Amino acid sequence: MRARVSLITVATCGALLLTGRGVLAQTTTPPTWTPDIKFASGREVVPYLEGWIKNPDETFDFIFGYYSRNMEQELAIPAGPENSVMPGGPDRGQPTYFLPRRQPRIYRVRVPKDWGDKALTWTITANGRTEKVVAKLVPAYEKDERFIQTNNQTGIVFGQEELNKPPTIETPSTLTATVGMPLTLTANVTDDGLPKPRPVPAPKPAAPSTEASRFQSQRNSSTPRVQLVGTRVTWLEYRGPGKVTFETPVVQVADGKAVTTARFSAPGTYTLFATAGDGKLSTRTQVTVTVQ
Repeated sequence: MRARVSLITVATCGALLLTGRGVLAQTTTPPTWTPDIKFASGREVVPYLEGWIKNPDETFDFIFGYYSRNMEQELAIPAGPENSVMPGGPDRGQPTYFLPRRQPRIYRVRVPKDWGDKALTWTITANGRTEKVVAKLVPAYEKDERFIQTNNQTGIVFGQEELNKPPTIETPSTLTATVGMPLTLTANVTDDGLPKPRPVPAPKPAAPSTEASRFQSQRNSSTPRVQLVGTRVTWLEYRGPGKVTFETPVVQVADGKAVTTARFSAPGTYTLFATAGDGKLSTRTQVTVTVQ
């Protein structure tokens, strides 16, 4: 009888111990934890507040980015109930074409100097999932223009202000195109040559073939990687009803120009962003394309 009671006691203690471990595991898991799983499509698009800037005229700019949790899927979400910025919207110039993954500092909203403690909300519904961000003039989120241009850096190097200036870029403000036909995009860029481009390292000589190398990982070297140095122009789609395919999304500037082509999958009005960067600072302009 005593042996039987002891067995029951041990079993009960073991069950309580397992239960305790289960509770402990649940309570110690962070509430924002998500498994390290990537999805090609079917996921949400999350808007982000990157900060806010006080302008010389005492107005304010809220600066937003977004993160699409789709690794491949691109989404056209027109301004409206599923893509709204309020108050004052739903259309306040936000992106309507969402690229995969993270797109930082891509969108600005200007509010008056008497904005005070009011809130601005950007709501995105993608693949049936709704995400939103609420923006307020919280002091901890205040930035300046240099901080944004330098990707959240101060512009101070070894105690001295950096002499580098952002490049300038000029493109046509409006263009017309035909569905499926290539449209030439030309950007005129000037830069001060700073920072000095890093020299491209010479390719390493191929290692001699040995018996051991047969068991090492193989690399596909049939297409050598092109390494860009100096100033370049990056094109992306910001708004549009269909997909824009760029022949070369990132173009090296040569003789003050960067040229590529774009094709449009559907008729309508598109907004393209062209960003000239010198590796540290950048300047952006936009082109409106009417496609028939």
